[in-house]
Amino acid sequence: MTQNLAQDLEQCALPAALEAMGERWSFMILRGALSGIRHFEEFQSCLGIARNILANRLTRLVENGIMLRQPMQCDRRKVEYLLTEKGQELAPVMIALRQWGEKWGCAPPTCQVLADRRDGLPIRRITIQAHDGRSLGLGDLVWLGEDDMTSAVQEPAAA
Repeated sequence: MTQNLAQDLEQCALPAALEAMGERWSFMILRGALSGIRHFEEFQSCLGIARNILANRLTRLVENGIMLRQPMQCDRRKVEYLLTEKGQELAPVMIALRQWGEKWGCAPPTCQVLADRRDGLPIRRITIQAHDGRSLGLGDLVWLGEDDMTSAVQEPAAA
């Protein structure tokens, strides 16, 4: 069991995902991009990040397919940074981290609340959900290998 777990942890996607993102500044850039920031100068002024660090992190995010660097339509001499589909799919991760920070006192009480644009109501907390929408706790989870998943999917159909 321990050997299989160690082998599974070696093949886990989490370390590679963290490597693709980099470190704190990459997450802060991503937060800005999710909020609509697109230009180098905007990232720099909003984040208070040094130009060389910002340039390095943006390059890394582009190389990892999280952001796209493209000339602006109105002025081809200027560029904008846009989230790719891969980058947009990091939104739930970022929201979950923020909600965790809010819950455990990592943010000031006056922090803005993320809300639904349509009705202005705060969004629900990010949860782990089963295929049928039930909320799950850690005790409800189990790691399955590829063979286990195939048999688990086939068993209900046979019943």
